[in-house]
Amino acid sequence: MTEQEKMKQGYIWLDDEENMAMQARTKALVRKFNTLPPEDMEGREALLRDIFGQVGEHVWIVPPITVAVGDYVSIGEGTYANMNLTLIDDWKITIGRHVLFGPNVTLCTTGHPIHPDHRMDGMYSFPITIEDNVWLGANVIVMPGVTIGENSVIGAGSVVTKDIPANVIAFGSPCKVYRPISERDAEYYFRDRRFDQQPK
Repeated sequence: MTEQEKMKQGYIWLDDEENMAMQARTKALVRKFNTLPPEDMEGREALLRDIFGQVGEHVWIVPPITVAVGDYVSIGEGTYANMNLTLIDDWKITIGRHVLFGPNVTLCTTGHPIHPDHRMDGMYSFPITIEDNVWLGANVIVMPGVTIGENSVIGAGSVVTKDIPANVIAFGSPCKVYRPISERDAEYYFRDRRFDQQPK
């Protein structure tokens, strides 16, 4: 069994020539993406399609980004990521439609065994899924194997170690559900600020 086959089946794996070659290709594309002039929007969009396995329409990612492999990432239409998005994407990262990423978000599919006798044995990787309409606040970290349900909001600075259901607000380290998204959220956009009191 190759190291990539081990990784894809949830076993401990090690870097090999195949993985290193994939990373080298991606690093070159990411470096180019990160150094494009701000006005070169077409060039940036084209590079995103070279970097990632699948990219929907109207995806906008603010540089700089950090990406490990790229090929295992799919991004749905209308997704926006602010600066310093980091994807440790040794295995699949599935990002739905109309997802919002604040600055400095990290999605990490890979970890190491906890016990020191085994920590250097290799790595394990499990997929991450971010469903449609999720908003991840600034400095959120999502750990291996996590799914965040559609429409949910993850508060800034959270470390998400377990699945988060749909239609909730969650935050903390470790991240926990605070409350469901409610009808009040359709009336108020921030504290006592109402949508219907906006200037015309």
